Amino acid sequence: MIKRLRPLGLLLAFVLALSPTPAQALDKLAPGAIAATFQSLSDSKFLADPSMILVDTKTGEIVFERNSTQARKPASVIKLLSATSVLSYIDAQKVFNTNIFLGTDPGTIVINGEYDPWVSMIQSQAEKMGRTSLPRLGFNTINRYKEITGKKATRLKILYTGLFPQDLANYQAFLKKRGIRTTAEKITPEDALLKSADPLVLSVSPTLETMVKWTILWSDNVLAERLARLAAVTSGQAFNTQGVENTFHTVLTSFGIDPDKIEVSDGSGLSKQNRVTAKAIADLLMKIRNEPKYASIYDGLPIGGVSGTLQNRFLTTAPQAVGLVHAKTGTLSGTVSLAGYVDSEDRQYIFVAIADKIPRRYSASERARDTLDRILGKIAAPIFPELVPVPTPVTTV
Repeated sequence: MIKRLRPLGLLLAFVLALSPTPAQALDKLAPGAIAATFQSLSDSKFLADPSMILVDTKTGEIVFERNSTQARKPASVIKLLSATSVLSYIDAQKVFNTNIFLGTDPGTIVINGEYDPWVSMIQSQAEKMGRTSLPRLGFNTINRYKEITGKKATRLKILYTGLFPQDLANYQAFLKKRGIRTTAEKITPEDALLKSADPLVLSVSPTLETMVKWTILWSDNVLAERLARLAAVTSGQAFNTQGVENTFHTVLTSFGIDPDKIEVSDGSGLSKQNRVTAKAIADLLMKIRNEPKYASIYDGLPIGGVSGTLQNRFLTTAPQAVGLVHAKTGTLSGTVSLAGYVDSEDRQYIFVAIADKIPRRYSASERARDTLDRILGKIAAPIFPELVPVPTPVTTV
């Protein structure tokens, strides 16, 4: 007779292995002990005098703070502002059209776009994720132009609107490689309609919600920058860095958050000129947590030990926190940051940490990340800490 565990038994055994032991459960700090313990832990040389704040989402009480109103380099945590801003001005279910037409004037084509932030350079990637494909746009332009006009295009004038500059440049480069020289002229959306004749290719993007989730989950720098600029132009600001900063300030002000110390050089966090305060980010996370309009931000946050940029975190540093931390990561040379939510039994805390004075070495970044993980491990706890019952193995003959 051979004894074997059925798949359900194996799954339960795996869950049991990951469940906190009674000792781990007892390690969780009582609310009254958090401030003193966090103060001691934040003194770690690996964090080099960080900016930190911990807020109880139930009461809004600041449980712990350290340098929380100092302007610090946020790294990719600034993507939370990009995502919040674009969702403040554009519905999460919005899709972006990029349509190309034969022009009414000979030798012209018209690109009537809506600033699709997520145009893919790779056809297979576009098909897999439902994204607009630059190769598809290019090939359909060439083939349909020949079908309609009866001749191969060798020189085209592109009249365009609602297109990111890099996408226009890539599109022109694509055509050039195939023997088509182009010039480009920006026009208004109204003129685009007037100057369009037969359609060459029509393309629709995924929803903005999908883009926001991806940006937050994988910290996509290009997409974050484009979302920030899209927010700026939609809000009536300039399509540049100053427009992005003005938009961020306006959005924060609308939430009653003081934006005076917020300095913006991009929407991705790559610039070391960006500055935010931990308190402003914490206040923002508090405001958007239960607002349906911003649900895709929380839904997109990486989960500690499970997904996105946190999938390899907490597994060894604080295994009791696996699955309980939803947060945006940030890393630059000399900076490690983390901002989001940590579940602690029947309550949830907002946690923001910016360690931007650490040595500019990979090993220093790793130690800072590990230290932050262990700090959060002190308060992370599931709402039902009891162990999963041990299943009785099912035997088969």
